[in-house]
Amino acid sequence: MNKKKIINDPVYGFISIPSELVFDLIEHRYFQRLRYIKQLGMTHLVYPGALHTRFHHAIGAMHLMGTAIETLCYKGLEITPEEKEGLIIAILLHDIGHGPFSHALEQTIIQGINHEDISILLMNKLNEEFGGQLSLAIEIFKDTYPKKFLHQLVSSQLDMDRMDYLNRDSFFTGVSEGVISSDRIIKMLNVKDDNIAVEEKGIYSIEKFLIARRLMYWQVYLHKTVIAAEQLLCKIFYRSRELALNGARFAITPALKHFLEKEISNEEFASYPEHLDTFAKLDDTDVMAAVKVWADCDDFVLATLCNSFINRKLYHVDIAAEVPDEEFVSTLRKKAVEMYNISEHEASYFVFTDVIRNNAYNKGDGKIHILMKSGRMTDIALASDNSNLEALTKTVKKHILCYSKALLDD
Repeated sequence: MNKKKIINDPVYGFISIPSELVFDLIEHRYFQRLRYIKQLGMTHLVYPGALHTRFHHAIGAMHLMGTAIETLCYKGLEITPEEKEGLIIAILLHDIGHGPFSHALEQTIIQGINHEDISILLMNKLNEEFGGQLSLAIEIFKDTYPKKFLHQLVSSQLDMDRMDYLNRDSFFTGVSEGVISSDRIIKMLNVKDDNIAVEEKGIYSIEKFLIARRLMYWQVYLHKTVIAAEQLLCKIFYRSRELALNGARFAITPALKHFLEKEISNEEFASYPEHLDTFAKLDDTDVMAAVKVWADCDDFVLATLCNSFINRKLYHVDIAAEVPDEEFVSTLRKKAVEMYNISEHEASYFVFTDVIRNNAYNKGDGKIHILMKSGRMTDIALASDNSNLEALTKTVKKHILCYSKALLDD
């Protein structure tokens, strides 16, 4: 079988699959599942073009990793053929543990375990199937490999993951503020003291990268309507699980039923292979099929939420720096109780508060190093003459109040 394939990517053009092992991993059902998981959850309800998938993103990040490897080798860094393939595999599989609708339902289907943990479990399973050929990639992914800069290319403040998703999400949403100079940034990469660094002449490209990330969070990832849609989807799942744990049974897919009708702890999920195997069968279609079934169920709360979701009748969302007024929240909940003839607990599905955070650059999560012409390394926030960058290091916390729009109707 010819495994020398080329993928035509709308962002980067033609992408070559670099090896037979990488081809076989892409062909595997674990990876093919990513074709049916949207990269941006419910963002397409705001930006209709945002229908790209985790599959697109993983292939794009793999392409950027190949370019980064070529750049570093050209500058004299020693990266062995085995390390090159390990890097390619690590970035290719970095998101393989995502569940339906990506971040929208993370910590909802399985509480207490994130997609990175599931990615490692799936990578370990693949390593068994492929006779240990993924061992080096797993070491790099888990940051246990001696060359620390290799892991930084996969996961850091300036990794191939972030570079691809900013350009890709910007492309598919049409939000031009997210466009970054990924080619220039990669060409400016170097290594100093086993750390990835950006040469001094790349400072302005990094400034643009950080500002683009901040703007994309507020304009796309944390857009108030995106929040409304993803909160609604989460509330649907919480209500369906509440009913299922109390004995209700629905005609949904076996994979979703497995996680809906029981509470599975982090330890249980990691200990029993059937949980992982079942999770690897879940994608967006399971959830959407269930929402359509639940829209006709006998439970008023669940049916109302599902019909609102299907017909894009989303929550009204208030975002503010201050905690929402308790009296106003209480008034809305009482109105929900009266309007829908439901309990106070059920009213919490129609009126609730939460918190969102945006941190464009977290220095505590690994710095972005700038390699000065003198050979000295310094943090981007100190090397830049843009005073706004220091502000980007601070976490912005905002409070949200979500409520059914019907509660404000006269």
